[in-house]
Parts: sequence; structure tokens; C-alpha cells
Amino acid sequence: MQHKWASILHGVIVGLTVALMPAAAQAQAWPTAQPIKVIVPFTAGSGTDLVARAVFDQVSVQLGQTIIIENRGGAGGTLGVNAVAKAAPDGYTLLAHSSSHTVSAVTFSQLPYDAVKDLKAIIPLANLPNVLVVATAKGYKTAKDMVAAAKAKPGSFNYATAGAGTASHFNAERFKQAAKFEATHVPFKGGPEALREVLSERCDFYFVPYLPAKGLVEAGQLQVLAVSSSQRASALPNVPTTVEAGFPDSEFNFWVGALAPSQTPAPILDRLHAEISKALANPDVREKLARLGADPMPMSAADFEALIVKEIAQNRDLVKAAGIKVN
Repeated sequence: MQHKWASILHGVIVGLTVALMPAAAQAQAWPTAQPIKVIVPFTAGSGTDLVARAVFDQVSVQLGQTIIIENRGGAGGTLGVNAVAKAAPDGYTLLAHSSSHTVSAVTFSQLPYDAVKDLKAIIPLANLPNVLVVATAKGYKTAKDMVAAAKAKPGSFNYATAGAGTASHFNAERFKQAAKFEATHVPFKGGPEALREVLSERCDFYFVPYLPAKGLVEAGQLQVLAVSSSQRASALPNVPTTVEAGFPDSEFNFWVGALAPSQTPAPILDRLHAEISKALANPDVREKLARLGADPMPMSAADFEALIVKEIAQNRDLVKAAGIKVN
């Protein structure tokens, strides 16, 4: 009987070893001559796209391997995400996405993928701080000035976004909930339209990545009242965060990060984390990201995964609290 169980156990071990061999061999050989494709679920020239190109250009050099950035937009970024979620988990199809990933997870009721189970977090590439901007002509000097004005005339305030369900929408709603004031959501097709409406004073405020607003801020046409991220932006060291401005639980981090199909072998994911970390430490890459207004966001794969899970839970609560419509 003992011999029989030993034989069965031996068979199980051999079977597992054989099953694991292809993945191990595949991971060891990665990358070969096959190009690596990084899908960005937004248009070329977007913040996510520019960050991805700055980082993966350097990763390509380090690996001695062609890396192709493919822009596959549509359906709020979910088309591109689904393409990666369904791709072969071999390290040759990756995703460069933003914190919009954790927004889509709760604003689309029937996604063809699971934002957590079907994708594996690798590493954040950068944090792109959103700034709270108003027309300089409004005369507000601080975020508290703006909130006080909104509370003084309930129902009179509105805010612009780059579209319903976008990061700019959730950022504004998170601030509204924390600051406890009323403002009507006015969605636009994209960031340029939203900026134009704030500039014209038809919209009262807008949370936008700093880079698109930089020229208007430097020209004195827009005023930055606060930064939404957890830490101050290196590009605006004298501007307080929304929390420092007096509004607890108002922070909103707009990150850009790399992800892969969930069944990608651990050795490949570890190698990707190491190579991307090395690229992020490269002086040329750091300079490119700084020009984009992007700040470093060093994090382990496990911590990045935990951040995604946490943000999805926070966004789900925000949808309920703010009554945000789910598609």
C-alpha cells in the first residue's frame, strides 16, 4: 500500500514538473527576437501615452528589444484593457494605463474583463498630479476661498470635466464630497474644451493634469488653488495639496502604470519590474518625466496591486455617495 501511495505521489510530482516546465522555460528565454507590444488605451499625445513612451523607449534599449507602443482607444479605455486581458500571458503584450483603470472598474456595469483578476500590476511609471484650476478673474486665492463662495450661493456653482466617468470627474466629486459643497457637473468631450470653459468663466473649476494647464497658468489666465495628489507636485512646490488646504480625505492620485495579463509567469513580471525600475532611475528618463509634470511613484508590484484594489473600493463608495451614473 505504501509503495502504491509513493508511486502516486511520484506521478503527481512528475506531472506538476512537466506542467511547469514550459512556463519556466518561456520565462528564462524572455525576451527573444519577438517585439514587445505595449497597449495604451488612449490617443497618442495623451499624458498616459507620453509617459509610457518616455519609459519604454529606455526599457527597449536596456533589453535590446523592439518595444512598440500601440494606441487602442475607445469605450473609455476599456477596449485596450480588454485586448491585454485576453492576450497570451507571455510577456509580449503589456498595458500602460492610468488610474482611470480603477474608475472604469466601477462605472461600467458589464466589463468583458475583471480589472483585478485578469491583470497583474507590475509597477507605477509616474504620478501626474491633477491641479484645481479656476479663472484668475474669479479672484480666489485659496481652495477655501472657492469653497466658501460655493457655499454662500448653493446651487450656483458648476465644474468642468473631460467627460463623465473620467478621472477628472471622480477627482472633482471626491473633492466635493470632502469639502461638502454643491456644484453641477458639466462634462465635455476632452480636456481642451473643459479648459476653455473655465477660462471663459462659464465653468467655475476643473481638476486637470498640470501640463495642459501650464501655459495658461504661466500667462496668468488660470490660477492653481491646490494639487489633488497625496504629496505636493515637484513642478509646483509652493502649491498645497487639497488635504493641506484643509480638506481631509480629498486626495486623488492620477498615476500611470504598467500591467500584464494575470497568468504571465512570475519571473517575467519580476524582470519587467526590475527593468522598468532601472529605466525610471535613468537621468534622461527622469528629465523627460519632469518636463511632463510627472513625479516618481516608486512602489513594489504587491503594493501597486494593493493600491489598485483600494482605489476600486474607494471609487465604488464614491459612485454611491455622489450618485454617479453607471453605464
